[in-house]
Amino acid sequence: MSTPALPLELDALIGWSDQLTEEEREVRATTRRWVDGHAQPHIVDDFEAGTFRRSHVKELAQLGLLGAPLPAEYGCAAVSNVAYGLACLELERCDSGLRSFVSVQTSLAMYAIWRFGSEEQRRRWLPKMATGDVVGCFGLTEPDHGSNPAGMAARCRRDGDGWVLGGTKMWITNAQIADVAVFWARESGGDGRILGFVVERGTAGFSAADIPHKLSMRASHTGSLHCDEVRVPEAARLPGAAGLVAPLACLENARYGVAFGVLGAGMDCFERARTYSRDRRQFGVPLAAKQLVQAKLADMAADLVEGSLLALHAGRLKDKGQLSSVQVSVLKRQNCRKALRIAREARGLLGANGIVVDYGVVRHMVNLESTYTYEGTDEVHTLAIGRALTGENAF
Repeated sequence: MSTPALPLELDALIGWSDQLTEEEREVRATTRRWVDGHAQPHIVDDFEAGTFRRSHVKELAQLGLLGAPLPAEYGCAAVSNVAYGLACLELERCDSGLRSFVSVQTSLAMYAIWRFGSEEQRRRWLPKMATGDVVGCFGLTEPDHGSNPAGMAARCRRDGDGWVLGGTKMWITNAQIADVAVFWARESGGDGRILGFVVERGTAGFSAADIPHKLSMRASHTGSLHCDEVRVPEAARLPGAAGLVAPLACLENARYGVAFGVLGAGMDCFERARTYSRDRRQFGVPLAAKQLVQAKLADMAADLVEGSLLALHAGRLKDKGQLSSVQVSVLKRQNCRKALRIAREARGLLGANGIVVDYGVVRHMVNLESTYTYEGTDEVHTLAIGRALTGENAF
């Protein structure tokens, strides 16, 4: 009997190792070492307890992952967008909640301040956010306005030399632990501009609350924000943000990290399913010796190859400043679809063990149900792509 061939490494099948710079490989390897040593041993307990370890914040900062692709002059690592994407991949290989924390801190809160804030705001907040001394969140989604942020109900009005904010935001990652919130509101009167504000924790009338009974993203803080006649100075307003284009630009930036991250969840599901199918014996042979099992593994691996190459291509375009909005929609839509499909197939290959949290797959699966929806639903991205292809708006 011939000796079975050693399993082909997924990275070798993707073939992207030679396409990465030394910095990008090091960022990925460093993130993976941290995940394996500090996050992976606790993730089942954290998921079941519904908590995100605050100790992770400083450790992630020490790795240079908070604000990683932002300029060094603000205390950030200034790595390539590909390197940042690979870090997101390794974080989500552990759990979507871990990557979600970094995404919101980096791609939403810090990015909003960097791109639309004043120089004074950048100097005040970004270095502290890069070191993890300040945690941020991003308040855009509302209870009645998710896919249609243009319907925003939160309001802001001029009051002397400052502003008064009112309204509620929902499904906000980091809400309960955030020291600052980027809060978006429509100006009362005039042309109803959508404006952004940096609101500090402890400001009178500003509060955050839990969203209980989540069955997805449990190892992540998800809450609501409420402004009840919150008074902030003019210095709290993001001067470069006037209109819906500003928060949408932030979302577009965050979708890139999500699309890289979900590949990590898909890869972990694939590896767990492959290991299980090689170890589990039925009818006298390993499951991996069955044609239908190999077909499923082949489809899963092919999806990961396609998703990885698409993500790398998008990252290179982003580093050149050439990644378009519709390309981001294709990337986010396709990779979230692939990752969720892989998780569901892996769950099936593990049989009854697939629904046990200790085996990891069902945890990824329920988390990916959220990534499929947030940062733009699959349907919204489909229509965005359709609009670009036809010139017709079907929203």
